Amino acid sequence: MKIDIITLFPDMFKGPFDMSMIWKAQDRGLAQINLINLRDFGLGTRHTVDDTPYGGGDGMVLKPEPVVAAIEAARTANPGARVIALTPSGHRYSQAMAAELSELPGLILLAGHYEGFDERILTYVDDQVSIGDYVLTGGELPAMVILDSVVRLIPGVLGGEASAADESFSEPDLLEYPHYTRPQEFRGEAVPEVLQNGHHAEIAKWRRAQAQAKTAKFRPDLLKNSN
Repeated sequence: MKIDIITLFPDMFKGPFDMSMIWKAQDRGLAQINLINLRDFGLGTRHTVDDTPYGGGDGMVLKPEPVVAAIEAARTANPGARVIALTPSGHRYSQAMAAELSELPGLILLAGHYEGFDERILTYVDDQVSIGDYVLTGGELPAMVILDSVVRLIPGVLGGEASAADESFSEPDLLEYPHYTRPQEFRGEAVPEVLQNGHHAEIAKWRRAQAQAKTAKFRPDLLKNSN
């Protein structure tokens, strides 16, 4: 999968993409990550990318000319890719969306900044996505979140394909069940007996019940559609 990120701050991505699973995915040729500096498409000698908003108000708005030029250049180099604008007003991101995006041949993430996009820019994207009901300084951190969640689902990245299937939100209405490892007892708290008996049906039943209890405690909103 080829993933392009259009951003005003490409240096923000140097650390996160050079380690762990993201690095492994690139090293194995399973993902190709390309950073596109929006400033390269800026207008005039100062490479301007923003301007004051019509109608007044604080802040600056990203101009359509440089952003659309960057999108079109990315589409040419990454044909078939889906273009996603990262904005607080977009669709709420989810594990199901991550799984859907991981099956695409390419992805173009457009990181916003300042007060947001000139509305006409959004005509040139395929979707608008928000990672949560809060506002960040720019779209760079959401781009990292989405890229990480997508790349780890590409077959061959994690190594054990069951790892991704058992995680929180893989089943939309449940968090993941609790995990334990050695030692068998730590400061008076022992590993549940059911996990030690090797009875797979009982373990599966226990894990399901624990997942439901954990979801009820921390995310009861997810249980509205649960069976």
